[in-house]
Amino acid sequence: MFKIQPNNKNGVYLWCRRAAVWTLSSNLSHIDDVRFESASILAQVITEKQEESSNAKLILLRGVDLSQQSPYWHCRLLFQLAQLYTAEKEWNAAINLLGRGADYALAVRSEYTRLLFMLSRGMIGLISKNIPCINDSMTQAGQLIESFSGSLLHKEYLKVFFLVLQVCHYLMAGQVKSVKPVLKQLQQSIQTIAHNHSDDDPLVSNEAEMFQWLPKEHMCILVYLVTVMHSMQAGYMDKAQKYTDKALMQIEKLKFMDSNPLLSSFQMMLLEHIIMCRLIMGNKSIAIHEIFQACHVCQQQPRLFTTHGSQIHTLIGLYAMSMNCMEAAEAQFKTALKMAGGGDLNNFINLNLAIVYLRTNRHTELLGLLEAINPETIPSGSHTIKAASYYVKGLQFFFQANFSDAKRCLRETLKMANAEDLNRLTSCSLVLLGHIFLSLGNTQEAMNLVTPAMQLAGKIPDVHVQLWASSLLKDLYRQCGDTVNEAEGYRMHTSFSQALLKDHFQSSQMSEHGIIQWTDGPCPFHLSSSSSASSAML
Repeated sequence: MFKIQPNNKNGVYLWCRRAAVWTLSSNLSHIDDVRFESASILAQVITEKQEESSNAKLILLRGVDLSQQSPYWHCRLLFQLAQLYTAEKEWNAAINLLGRGADYALAVRSEYTRLLFMLSRGMIGLISKNIPCINDSMTQAGQLIESFSGSLLHKEYLKVFFLVLQVCHYLMAGQVKSVKPVLKQLQQSIQTIAHNHSDDDPLVSNEAEMFQWLPKEHMCILVYLVTVMHSMQAGYMDKAQKYTDKALMQIEKLKFMDSNPLLSSFQMMLLEHIIMCRLIMGNKSIAIHEIFQACHVCQQQPRLFTTHGSQIHTLIGLYAMSMNCMEAAEAQFKTALKMAGGGDLNNFINLNLAIVYLRTNRHTELLGLLEAINPETIPSGSHTIKAASYYVKGLQFFFQANFSDAKRCLRETLKMANAEDLNRLTSCSLVLLGHIFLSLGNTQEAMNLVTPAMQLAGKIPDVHVQLWASSLLKDLYRQCGDTVNEAEGYRMHTSFSQALLKDHFQSSQMSEHGIIQWTDGPCPFHLSSSSSASSAML
């Protein structure tokens, strides 16, 4: 067996090419390991050198054909080829290949590896939104895991893989409340694995079972990540922040020993979620610093910008919105749309772009977006996105002083948000409905809506809704002649306003703020006052 030496990759590449050409045409059984490993490494090096991936596919396909009698290498090459197809979004090819792997694992009597292939197939179905594939893979896998009689540790690994897919499936559908029992099961399973003090892998007698979905430490980070995703959607910002801190700390420790690019992917997704939390909580100066951290991660793993560039520009757009830089926000969202691959990220960007146009009275531009964000026709399977589209529609009617239609849309948002515990949408809808009833002169109904909105916003905490609600409460108490509560409302409004203004001023003075003008070319790292420190830290 040989390994690639990082300081001599070109030499290894040429050696592997020659070795693969010779060994893949050889029939000597005693060099099976060498010839299949050379094929695997050569395909990997070709991919890393960004050559024509068709060459890597041909090598792997040839290796798959020749390795029928070597279960470990046959399965490994199938997984590697499926990963290559997935990277190029050839979803059907990857799904078919993984199905072929499941059949092979069954033939060589490895239920464990068969389940790994089935769950991997379900994962590709989830990424590509192939609902029949997801349902088929998950239904079969769920039943087989329940009756699995192999190693107990293997069973827990499979359960974690299965439950992660279930949680992600629910979250992609915006079913935040429905996912809670599954997420709890996942957290219990990962605790079982984490508390297993044996560093040894389960003993296996079947060479087809020499695989692990993820190392134990990576699984723990992944469970933190999906917990953060759930907390973010549900509107529990403090919880999201707590688990993000734990996960990022674990990633930093692992990066000293482990160069696996998956760690950087986890780091990016965690940063994306925590940045949104910071903006909701009114911590813009921290958010803009963390946006640069995300850019530094992409600098170290350039391929990440291909998959996360749209998210980065979306986050900059959200930051610009929070700073009332609407022209910059529009430019960022338009840049993000060009880079996005469609789906709910597009819907999320369009909904925020619509809010920019509403806040700047850009009626013509808004009209061009209305079809894309219409709650009746929005191309999304996400409960959250649809509920949000009703809110934006209600906001549009509110700006038009069409209070009747605004109330209808906002009540639909409330119904959907309450059904799945979407606390932030609930608080936003309550405070806007309260504003409408105040505008109509119905102070009691307005009070009944704004008071719970304020309480819920405090639990999130969403400082912008708190500012809005405290302003309305101040006016409501004044109209009711309640001077004591009016003074308290005024105090709260002043407190929230001063905190936001202080953070706004601090952010505007930071050199990092200039990133709102970046829409093309490489990231302007020179704007980051802590660029070198961040680089060293990451």
